Amino acid sequence: MKVVILAGGYGTRMGEETQTIPKPMIEVGGKPIIWHIMKIYSQYGFNEFIVCLGYKGKVIKEYFLDYAAREYDCSISLGTEQRQIHQINDESKWLITLIDTGLNTQTGGRIKRVTNYIGNNTFMATYGDGVANINITKLLNTHRFGGKLGTLTGVSNQSRFGEIEVDETGSVSVFEEKSNTTIINGGFFVFQPAVLDLITGDNDPLEIGLLKRLTATAQLSLYEHDGFWGCMDSPKEVVGLNTLWNSGNPPWKIW
Repeated sequence: MKVVILAGGYGTRMGEETQTIPKPMIEVGGKPIIWHIMKIYSQYGFNEFIVCLGYKGKVIKEYFLDYAAREYDCSISLGTEQRQIHQINDESKWLITLIDTGLNTQTGGRIKRVTNYIGNNTFMATYGDGVANINITKLLNTHRFGGKLGTLTGVSNQSRFGEIEVDETGSVSVFEEKSNTTIINGGFFVFQPAVLDLITGDNDPLEIGLLKRLTATAQLSLYEHDGFWGCMDSPKEVVGLNTLWNSGNPPWKIW
């Protein structure tokens, strides 16, 4: 099962942090936050990633193209550019597809643009700026048992994100952006491939587009995560995540 990571936004609320790099490349503990996100999925055996690039996408491309040479002992053929890593590690299992999905494309549109790489399979998706000690196995079980086209992860607090309510059948009955609530949209989605046909194009946001449509047709399930969740949406939150990492026991480090 492939994991789509939305990594193309401008990250305007980050100020100077994103003047030279995209937000997913901001470091926590010396590694870009997108690396931490991949490590979470990899811990559960999911090592195929489709990264939706946009703003300063070349920075992300260059990081992963040079990853092996920078991080590990390796052999490189200068004639063919073939590389051989001499260490066995989780990252050596990763297959990363890096796709330019446009500078101004909305979140839903970015997923639509990588349709050919997803194929006709169930897939996962998440934002490129949030980490959690989420149990991916439980998330997938919730999706399978729910029988809906989509499942999103609900987390507690943070009123600037979207409000979620569920009915007695487990379907999401309310999805509203930026409202006071105790359960909000934490990302970490699972989707059936049929949702790709419901995204209208580049200008279709995931949050007020696809998720709203799935809600209206009772096709969105909720997986409620009651553990740690952290979003890098401001310089203050960058400091907070780094402080947690430097404590020696960051809660999202499940690897």
